[in-house]
Amino acid sequence: MAAPVTVTFLGGLGEIGRNCMAIETEGRIVILDCGQMFGGDDLPGVDAVLPDLSYLIENGDRIEACIATHAHEDHIGALPHLLEHVSFPIYGSAFTLGMIEHKLREARLRDKADLRLVKDNDRMDVGPFDCEFLPVTHS
Repeated sequence: MAAPVTVTFLGGLGEIGRNCMAIETEGRIVILDCGQMFGGDDLPGVDAVLPDLSYLIENGDRIEACIATHAHEDHIGALPHLLEHVSFPIYGSAFTLGMIEHKLREARLRDKADLRLVKDNDRMDVGPFDCEFLPVTHS
């Protein structure tokens, strides 16, 4: 019998922005996106709202990787904040990794992440998961 898989939404559920989830099995975590949400009229003076990263920070030694689905801020904007505390490989397309690299250089955190290029239809193990990277227009 396969080990159970737990999916924990840390943001982005029922809202636009803060997309971030932890997918776990056998004590190992793969993060899917790590984005921010922009403040709006209901949050005057707030530039960005982050997902609750405390669980990931507390369990940083169990993080195998992050898969960045695409380069929008609501999917990658919180990565520098998480990488201040833990480091892990980040998988993404060339464009997505280019945007992430720019953000990390601005934050002086480029050395905290191993950026790993994936191409359409690549299939590989990411931590405990067998992942296939399919081209989509938006997620």
